[in-house]
Amino acid sequence: MVEPEDEPIQYPIDGTLDLHQFRPQEVGDVVLDYIEACLEKGIYALRIIHGKGIGVQREIVHSILKTHPAVVSFRHEGGSGGGWGATVVDLKRP
Repeated sequence: MVEPEDEPIQYPIDGTLDLHQFRPQEVGDVVLDYIEACLEKGIYALRIIHGKGIGVQREIVHSILKTHPAVVSFRHEGGSGGGWGATVVDLKRP
């Protein structure tokens, strides 16, 4: 029997990923899967919301983005869009 917490989460692929509902140990796989799903849908500008907190999720996200071959650039979102709590990512276009 599959427990409700073991069922996959259906998440919209629209260019915005909010990591608040994921555990830190899930963040790496979630970010990688989300980047691939966005590339498949032709979405090349992403917003990853990791929260401000003590920076654990932000560091996980940034470590992935630094080495991902499809990432052109990334930066903290400016202004009222989240600041240190969100990262904007530009992906390579085919």
